Amino acid sequence: MAKTFKVLTLNKISTVGLNRLPAANYIVDSDITEPDAILVRSHNMLEMNIPASVKAIARAGAGTNNVPVKKMNARGVPVFNAAGANANAVKELVIAGMLLASRNMIAALHFTANLKGDDATLHKLVEDGKKHYAGIELRGRTLGIIGLGAIGRLVADAAIGLGMQVVGYDPDITVEGAWGLPSQVKKAHSIEDLLKQSDFVTLHIPLLDATRGLINDQRVQAMKPGSVLLNFARDGIVDEDAVLAGIAAKRIRYYVCDFPMQKTQDNPAVIALPHLGASTQEAEDNCAVMVAEQVRDYLEHGNLNNTVNFPTVNMPRESSFRIAIANANVPNMLGQISTALAGAGINIHNMINKSRGEMAYTLVDTDIATPPEMIAQLAAIPGVLMVRDLPLDA
Repeated sequence: MAKTFKVLTLNKISTVGLNRLPAANYIVDSDITEPDAILVRSHNMLEMNIPASVKAIARAGAGTNNVPVKKMNARGVPVFNAAGANANAVKELVIAGMLLASRNMIAALHFTANLKGDDATLHKLVEDGKKHYAGIELRGRTLGIIGLGAIGRLVADAAIGLGMQVVGYDPDITVEGAWGLPSQVKKAHSIEDLLKQSDFVTLHIPLLDATRGLINDQRVQAMKPGSVLLNFARDGIVDEDAVLAGIAAKRIRYYVCDFPMQKTQDNPAVIALPHLGASTQEAEDNCAVMVAEQVRDYLEHGNLNNTVNFPTVNMPRESSFRIAIANANVPNMLGQISTALAGAGINIHNMINKSRGEMAYTLVDTDIATPPEMIAQLAAIPGVLMVRDLPLDA
């Protein structure tokens, strides 16, 4: 009989994605006890009492700051995300942000909204006042991109299409990412090197301890006078006081962001949008589809794709019997697992083991079913965090 998995949703998740979890094998609801997995968007899980039954958490978005990743590490629970699924939506908003700033559109809209009079009067007022809102064109200007992941690469391609020069900085760019980067993008040797060249600077990096306050007083001083700073990543990456000081000193002409904050609320040089980065139907559908498929593949087959805390592990099925083991990345773990299985007379048909930082993960296909007492023995090995038996249904 096929196993039924229970999935708890903490936010409204697109039905396009939820439909990837077949109703015959999945119960999906916002009111479930002892779920096998949790799907989340913005809900704050940091202080949540997460049931011991949870085997996976997936965020239908890129950042996982609202998920207690370290706590899940200790339990051997992978945290999935939808990196890249909302990339096009964010890219389009970045381009819109550059246009809003370059053409002074917000101030111009306020000007026209407050005009009074008949058509002749309005025409005269417009002709007299439009000189105050003259802007610049993007073509020929330099865009600096900090972070060349899925979003950064799309922004680079779009900016080049608009005739801009593009300079990028990302010391952690992957080989795959480098291959996907337009050849016209010039490499900056440091953040400061990028800032001094750029008329526009856009941020596409995660919020980590190392990136918090990345744009600070020192880096604002390194910016080209009159430049535009765009932040559609995370608010904590930018020091607001430093940005406000940069605006006052005319170092920054506009700060365009997706995060309204009290300090910047009344500053005319701040264009703050209400966290619209991934707020398109297409992005919500893409994120939901990605995480639903990732969770299903993990629950049913143990494969890991797009987690923030585990290695990527994929092993095609060569047997009906499979064991998935999450463990701390410590010496001789693989040897202990192999020895335990051999001692029980269980032949290993295929095996893969990978690690990432403090976490490691092993998939084992065996020739025969693994009895419950063997699963318990593997779970008792010091350093093993979670063991799952994943037989294919007959």
